[in-house]
Amino acid sequence: MLSKEELLGLIINNPEEFNKESVANELDLSEMDMTNLHLEGVVFNNVDLTSSSFADSVLTEVKFINCDMTSVDFNRATLTECVFNDSVLNGTDFSYSNTNYCNFNDSDLAGAIFMDADLSDSDFTMSENLNASRFDDSTTWPDSEYLPEDFDAVYLDDLSSLKDEEDYQISDY
Repeated sequence: MLSKEELLGLIINNPEEFNKESVANELDLSEMDMTNLHLEGVVFNNVDLTSSSFADSVLTEVKFINCDMTSVDFNRATLTECVFNDSVLNGTDFSYSNTNYCNFNDSDLAGAIFMDADLSDSDFTMSENLNASRFDDSTTWPDSEYLPEDFDAVYLDDLSSLKDEEDYQISDY
């Protein structure tokens, strides 16, 4: 079995060889720092990526199939034609990311964070628990045909957005 560092080397330098490892083994790549990477055609199949970071990365045609992606960081990442099928994305942070033509079939998005993310071309139709995700009024969602029927993409202010009034009034006395 290869070490995490050796697997990272394969991901960066020889994605085809990594794809063979990923399909053949249950890999643990939790807490890996994969920031600022340019990855294309990598397949993460049944991989534990818990608390890993892809922040500021560019991912093209990367597949995350049946992966545990709890608390993964995709801040400011550009994701193009990526697949997140059958994956757990609880607490995964997509803030300030651009997801172009990505697919989230049967992915669990409870607690996922989409603050100021551009998701306009992605497909969430078959995703689960999108209602339990966090987003703001700057999040750009795809057309309603690419969202679950029960999902409302309209941002509603929550308690954290309440503004305090002045604690006291200045009097003229």
